Amino acid sequence: MLIDLSHRIIGGMTVFPGDPVVTVSDAATVAADGFRVSALHLGSHTGTHIDAPAHSIVDGATLEAIPLEQLIAPLVVLDARGHAARASIGPEVLAAAPAIAAGDIVAIMTGWDARFDDASYLEHPVIDVALADALWAGGVRVLGVDSLNPDPSWPGDDGAWHLPVHELWLGRGGVIVENLRSLDRVPASGAEAIILPLKLDGLDGAPVRAVARVAGER
Repeated sequence: MLIDLSHRIIGGMTVFPGDPVVTVSDAATVAADGFRVSALHLGSHTGTHIDAPAHSIVDGATLEAIPLEQLIAPLVVLDARGHAARASIGPEVLAAAPAIAAGDIVAIMTGWDARFDDASYLEHPVIDVALADALWAGGVRVLGVDSLNPDPSWPGDDGAWHLPVHELWLGRGGVIVENLRSLDRVPASGAEAIILPLKLDGLDGAPVRAVARVAGER
Protein backbone atom coordinates (compact mmCIF):
# COMPACT_ATOMS: atom_id res chain seq x y z
CA MET A 1 0.00 0.00 0.00
CA LEU A 2 1.17 3.52 -0.79
CA ILE A 3 0.34 6.29 1.69
CA ASP A 4 0.56 9.80 0.29
CA LEU A 5 2.63 12.01 2.62
CA SER A 6 2.34 15.14 0.47
CA HIS A 7 0.13 18.20 0.71
CA ARG A 8 -1.60 19.28 -2.48
CA ILE A 9 -0.32 22.45 -4.13
CA ILE A 10 -3.03 25.07 -4.67
CA GLY A 11 -3.14 28.82 -4.99
CA GLY A 12 -2.93 30.74 -1.74
CA MET A 13 -1.68 27.80 0.31
CA THR A 14 0.49 28.17 3.41
CA VAL A 15 4.13 29.04 2.77
CA PHE A 16 7.01 30.08 5.01
CA PRO A 17 6.66 33.78 5.90
CA GLY A 18 8.11 35.84 3.06
CA ASP A 19 8.23 33.01 0.52
CA PRO A 20 6.55 33.50 -2.86
CA VAL A 21 2.76 33.32 -2.77
CA VAL A 22 1.49 30.33 -4.74
CA THR A 23 -0.69 31.19 -7.72
CA VAL A 24 -2.14 28.94 -10.42
CA SER A 25 -3.72 30.43 -13.53
CA ASP A 26 -4.64 29.48 -17.09
CA ALA A 27 -1.97 30.07 -19.72
CA ALA A 28 -4.08 28.34 -22.38
CA THR A 29 -7.51 26.74 -22.40
CA VAL A 30 -9.14 24.00 -24.43
CA ALA A 31 -11.96 26.38 -25.38
CA ALA A 32 -9.65 29.09 -26.70
CA ASP A 33 -6.55 27.20 -27.78
CA GLY A 34 -7.49 23.54 -28.17
CA PHE A 35 -5.32 22.51 -25.23
CA ARG A 36 -4.89 23.44 -21.59
CA VAL A 37 -1.68 24.76 -19.99
CA SER A 38 -1.47 26.18 -16.49
CA ALA A 39 0.91 28.89 -15.29
CA LEU A 40 2.42 28.17 -11.87
CA HIS A 41 4.12 30.67 -9.60
CA LEU A 42 5.68 29.17 -6.50
CA GLY A 43 8.87 29.04 -4.47
CA SER A 44 11.30 26.15 -4.38
CA HIS A 45 10.14 25.37 -0.82
CA THR A 46 6.41 25.16 -1.53
CA GLY A 47 4.26 22.49 0.11
CA THR A 48 5.88 19.17 0.93
CA HIS A 49 9.44 19.82 -0.15
CA ILE A 50 13.10 19.01 0.30
CA ASP A 51 15.84 21.31 1.58
CA ALA A 52 19.20 20.74 -0.05
CA PRO A 53 22.28 21.95 1.87
CA ALA A 54 22.42 25.03 -0.39
CA HIS A 55 19.19 26.22 1.24
CA SER A 56 21.05 27.67 4.22
CA ILE A 57 24.72 26.75 3.80
CA VAL A 58 27.13 28.85 1.74
CA ASP A 59 28.53 26.65 -1.05
CA GLY A 60 26.31 23.79 0.13
CA ALA A 61 25.34 21.01 -2.26
CA THR A 62 22.45 21.77 -4.58
CA LEU A 63 19.46 19.61 -5.38
CA GLU A 64 20.91 17.51 -8.20
CA ALA A 65 23.77 16.34 -5.95
CA ILE A 66 21.39 14.44 -3.64
CA PRO A 67 21.49 10.75 -4.63
CA LEU A 68 18.06 9.24 -5.19
CA GLU A 69 19.19 6.16 -3.26
CA GLN A 70 19.28 8.36 -0.15
CA LEU A 71 15.65 9.33 -0.71
CA ILE A 72 14.25 5.81 -1.08
CA ALA A 73 14.94 4.05 2.19
CA PRO A 74 13.39 2.46 5.29
CA LEU A 75 11.21 4.92 7.19
CA VAL A 76 11.07 5.32 10.96
CA VAL A 77 8.37 7.56 12.43
CA LEU A 78 9.01 9.15 15.82
CA ASP A 79 5.83 10.01 17.71
CA ALA A 80 6.17 13.49 19.18
CA ARG A 81 2.48 14.34 19.32
CA GLY A 82 1.22 16.19 22.36
CA HIS A 83 3.84 18.94 22.35
CA ALA A 84 2.44 22.44 22.73
CA ALA A 85 2.87 25.30 20.29
CA ARG A 86 6.51 26.41 20.05
CA ALA A 87 7.56 23.61 22.44
CA SER A 88 10.91 21.88 21.99
CA ILE A 89 11.08 18.19 21.04
CA GLY A 90 14.17 16.65 22.58
CA PRO A 91 15.98 13.29 22.58
CA GLU A 92 13.44 11.87 25.04
CA VAL A 93 11.26 10.84 22.07
CA LEU A 94 13.92 8.26 21.23
CA ALA A 95 13.18 6.32 24.44
CA ALA A 96 10.09 4.64 22.96
CA ALA A 97 11.28 4.67 19.35
CA PRO A 98 11.96 1.57 17.26
CA ALA A 99 15.52 0.75 16.31
CA ILE A 100 17.02 3.23 13.84
CA ALA A 101 19.71 2.06 11.43
CA ALA A 102 22.20 4.10 9.45
CA GLY A 103 20.60 5.23 6.21
CA ASP A 104 17.04 5.17 7.55
CA ILE A 105 14.81 8.14 6.85
CA VAL A 106 13.40 9.50 10.11
CA ALA A 107 10.17 11.53 10.18
CA ILE A 108 9.07 13.29 13.34
CA MET A 109 5.31 13.26 13.81
CA THR A 110 3.93 16.26 15.71
CA GLY A 111 0.35 16.09 14.41
CA TRP A 112 0.71 19.67 13.22
CA ASP A 113 -0.14 18.64 9.64
CA ALA A 114 -3.80 18.77 10.69
CA ARG A 115 -3.39 22.55 11.06
CA PHE A 116 -2.06 23.14 7.54
CA ASP A 117 -3.56 26.32 6.06
CA ASP A 118 -4.60 27.48 9.54
CA ALA A 119 -2.77 30.42 11.13
CA SER A 120 -1.73 28.17 14.03
CA TYR A 121 0.33 26.04 11.64
CA LEU A 122 3.16 28.56 11.99
CA GLU A 123 3.21 28.01 15.77
CA HIS A 124 4.46 24.43 15.52
CA PRO A 125 6.78 22.66 17.98
CA VAL A 126 10.47 22.70 17.06
CA ILE A 127 13.20 20.07 17.02
CA ASP A 128 15.88 20.43 19.65
CA VAL A 129 19.41 20.42 18.26
CA ALA A 130 20.27 17.64 20.70
CA LEU A 131 17.70 15.36 19.03
CA ALA A 132 18.98 16.22 15.58
CA ASP A 133 22.55 15.55 16.71
CA ALA A 134 21.57 12.17 18.19
CA LEU A 135 19.86 11.13 14.95
CA TRP A 136 22.86 12.22 12.89
CA ALA A 137 25.18 10.25 15.16
CA GLY A 138 23.01 7.19 14.46
CA GLY A 139 23.58 7.49 10.73
CA VAL A 140 20.37 9.27 9.71
CA ARG A 141 20.89 11.65 6.79
CA VAL A 142 17.30 12.47 5.78
CA LEU A 143 15.18 14.17 8.46
CA GLY A 144 11.47 14.81 7.92
CA VAL A 145 8.86 16.78 9.84
CA ASP A 146 5.09 17.10 9.46
CA SER A 147 5.31 20.82 10.18
CA LEU A 148 6.52 23.91 8.36
CA ASN A 149 9.99 23.76 9.83
CA PRO A 150 12.14 21.83 12.32
CA ASP A 151 13.28 25.27 13.52
CA PRO A 152 11.13 28.24 14.59
CA SER A 153 8.98 29.77 11.86
CA TRP A 154 9.04 33.06 13.72
CA PRO A 155 11.91 35.49 14.34
CA GLY A 156 13.71 35.57 17.66
CA ASP A 157 13.63 38.37 20.20
CA ASP A 158 16.46 39.98 18.24
CA GLY A 159 14.28 40.10 15.12
CA ALA A 160 16.46 37.58 13.27
CA TRP A 161 15.62 34.10 11.99
CA HIS A 162 17.30 31.29 13.92
CA LEU A 163 17.76 27.95 12.15
CA PRO A 164 20.00 25.80 14.36
CA VAL A 165 18.74 22.43 13.07
CA HIS A 166 19.19 23.59 9.47
CA GLU A 167 22.71 24.73 10.28
CA LEU A 168 23.60 21.42 11.91
CA TRP A 169 21.86 19.09 9.46
CA LEU A 170 22.42 20.84 6.16
CA GLY A 171 25.85 21.98 7.29
CA ARG A 172 26.88 18.32 7.53
CA GLY A 173 25.48 17.50 4.09
CA GLY A 174 22.13 16.04 5.12
CA VAL A 175 18.72 16.93 3.73
CA ILE A 176 15.47 17.98 5.39
CA VAL A 177 11.92 17.23 4.22
CA GLU A 178 9.25 19.62 5.49
CA ASN A 179 5.44 19.72 5.45
CA LEU A 180 4.88 15.98 5.46
CA ARG A 181 1.38 14.77 6.27
CA SER A 182 -0.51 11.63 7.35
CA LEU A 183 2.38 10.16 9.34
CA ASP A 184 -0.24 8.81 11.74
CA ARG A 185 -1.20 6.31 9.01
CA VAL A 186 2.35 4.92 8.80
CA PRO A 187 3.69 2.27 11.18
CA ALA A 188 6.55 3.37 13.41
CA SER A 189 8.87 1.05 11.47
CA GLY A 190 8.74 -1.38 8.59
CA ALA A 191 7.62 1.07 5.88
CA GLU A 192 9.71 2.49 3.06
CA ALA A 193 9.82 6.19 2.22
CA ILE A 194 9.97 7.37 -1.38
CA ILE A 195 10.75 11.07 -1.71
CA LEU A 196 11.07 12.31 -5.30
CA PRO A 197 11.90 15.98 -5.92
CA LEU A 198 11.51 17.77 -9.21
CA LYS A 199 14.72 17.49 -11.23
CA LEU A 200 15.75 21.14 -10.90
CA ASP A 201 19.41 21.88 -11.56
CA GLY A 202 21.47 23.98 -9.20
CA LEU A 203 18.66 24.86 -6.80
CA ASP A 204 18.32 24.94 -3.02
CA GLY A 205 15.23 22.72 -2.83
CA ALA A 206 12.09 21.55 -4.59
CA PRO A 207 8.56 20.32 -4.01
CA VAL A 208 8.44 16.53 -3.66
CA ARG A 209 5.93 13.75 -3.99
CA ALA A 210 6.55 11.85 -0.78
CA VAL A 211 4.92 8.48 -0.16
CA ALA A 212 5.30 5.62 2.29
CA ARG A 213 5.18 2.07 1.00
CA VAL A 214 3.75 -0.31 3.59
CA ALA A 215 4.48 -3.93 2.70
CA GLY A 216 1.77 -6.57 2.92
CA GLU A 217 -1.14 -4.11 2.92
CA ARG A 218 -3.49 -3.04 0.14
